[in-house]
Amino acid sequence: MTWENWTIVSEFVLVSFSTLSSELKALLFLLFLTIYLVTLMGNVLIILVTTADSALQNPMYFFLRNLSFLEIGFNLVIVPKMLGTLIIQDTTISFLGCATQMYFFFFFGAAECCLLATMAYDRYVAICDPLHYPIIMSRRACGQLAAASWFSGFPVATVQTTWIFSFPFCGPNRVNHFFCDSPPVIALVCADTSLFELEALTATVLFILFPFLLILGSYVRILSTIFRMPSAEGKRKAFSTCSSHLLVVSLFYSTAILTYFRPRSSTSPEGKKLLSLSYTVVTPMLNPIIYSLRNSEVKAALKRVIHRTLGPQIL
Repeated sequence: MTWENWTIVSEFVLVSFSTLSSELKALLFLLFLTIYLVTLMGNVLIILVTTADSALQNPMYFFLRNLSFLEIGFNLVIVPKMLGTLIIQDTTISFLGCATQMYFFFFFGAAECCLLATMAYDRYVAICDPLHYPIIMSRRACGQLAAASWFSGFPVATVQTTWIFSFPFCGPNRVNHFFCDSPPVIALVCADTSLFELEALTATVLFILFPFLLILGSYVRILSTIFRMPSAEGKRKAFSTCSSHLLVVSLFYSTAILTYFRPRSSTSPEGKKLLSLSYTVVTPMLNPIIYSLRNSEVKAALKRVIHRTLGPQIL
């Protein structure tokens, strides 16, 4: 194809919900709006409680606070536009808007993968080397680990997004997804993308699979240490400190790996959308619920904050 035949694409059309009836779109809008509001309120609550309560000023809750910030950002990037496509049929997104959405999707996604690995390392040190835990996980070390996790999102987001949107788009602009993810957008490119796809696979291994293997290795050592503990009470307390994180990791990585590591032909576009909904919409809502309902310290801290704010008669 010659340059003269290329059509300049100034906007994209998100077509993931276009075949649904108006009634079903309205139901999905109410469902996703509810999930969105619960996600924002739950994560904001986690941030406020872990900041305000003196008993939660330790590395585990410092990293949990960072995770809540990431989840809020992740949701703000994806869900508002998705709600717009459902309720006002605004399925178009500008070229710049699509690039911006993809950039921050990569940024928050890569940062969350690295932060989850950092949280696993924190639990590993706390359980496997408790005597040196205050030294290893000092305030300075925690700040550096959190900053490194956040910074890890910049290179992958910058390289991937810049590379994708430097390709020519020859006219078809219908993105078969509910947001500007890399695979459905790259399918619209009218140029050889083999080198980019190799780089994308490498980035996926580095920022999804490698942190997952670090988490897996950490929990192998953690479980080995727990099983060697002599008392049942010690085992219960040790496992309770990492069970919430383990559940969050399982939810996030199971869907992310199924989405990005399965062969293209083995999953239909609709199946990939469902998997994407799981880790972009559902998991961010479940994280604060898991950490609040399964964590006695967070529940106790929440009661203390409510007591100080609204008075003892509320409890």
